[in-house]
Amino acid sequence: MRLSAMFVRLADTSAQIRVRWTVLLVAGLALAAQVLGFEAILGAFLAGMLVRALDPDPEHTHPLYPVKLEAVGYGLLVPVFFITSGLTLDLRGLMEHPGALATVPAFLLALLFVRGLPAVAFHGEIGRREVLALGLLQATSLPFLIAATAIGREMGVLDPAVGAGLVAAGLVSVLVFPAVVLALLPRQAAVSVAA
Repeated sequence: MRLSAMFVRLADTSAQIRVRWTVLLVAGLALAAQVLGFEAILGAFLAGMLVRALDPDPEHTHPLYPVKLEAVGYGLLVPVFFITSGLTLDLRGLMEHPGALATVPAFLLALLFVRGLPAVAFHGEIGRREVLALGLLQATSLPFLIAATAIGREMGVLDPAVGAGLVAAGLVSVLVFPAVVLALLPRQAAVSVAA
């Protein structure tokens, strides 16, 4: 009870105790997952589940808490993820192997087919341009490709140059597909499709 009262008292002060404990929990569980041989992202996911279990309705009990966590996530953790991902991209290997470079468009087409094609199921409910926009947005993929590439390289079943081609295709998808959607749809429709 005393600990809970301290959390409530210090939650919205300069101590930001809830946010600090959540970040510590994420870091601790991510490190534990890494030490146990799992991906660090699994530990971060478990931390999110634990935080939600301890406070199932933070939007009502602590309205600013989710906003603060989003600020930490999008302002710090996501950029760090992309920076470390960029550091592991083997561009030299990709450029030195023309065959691996040729896989980039093939992987982009595979992303469109596998992840974007299901948008066709909505053709009766929304217009053709919206279906195309939805398919492009669904086809954007980078975190999964980075994780799959890292696992494939660790297992020794994925050539580093081909892995770089896969990550490069994911990078192109997150840079190009949303820009095409914005050009394809009026601003208001693009915002509603992205949401």
